Amino acid sequence: MASTSLIQLNPGDNGKVEKIYAGWNATKRLYEMGLNTGAKFQVIKNDTGPIILSLSGNKIAIGRGLAEKIMVNE
Repeated sequence: MASTSLIQLNPGDNGKVEKIYAGWNATKRLYEMGLNTGAKFQVIKNDTGPIILSLSGNKIAIGRGLAEKIMVNE
């Protein structure tokens, strides 16, 4: 499977985080939310505004700029 950016996934798609290309603070914040390397999630919403993910039974919102820096496998 080829890695793609989180922002390219559609609602209903499942994915797994491969790599995060963000600064230290942004990466730390994502890790605190549970979105770290190897985390499995489902895309709930990806149209305008933040991307909503379901992660371990919780819903989290990721801004579009940050979502572009998160590489995932479908």
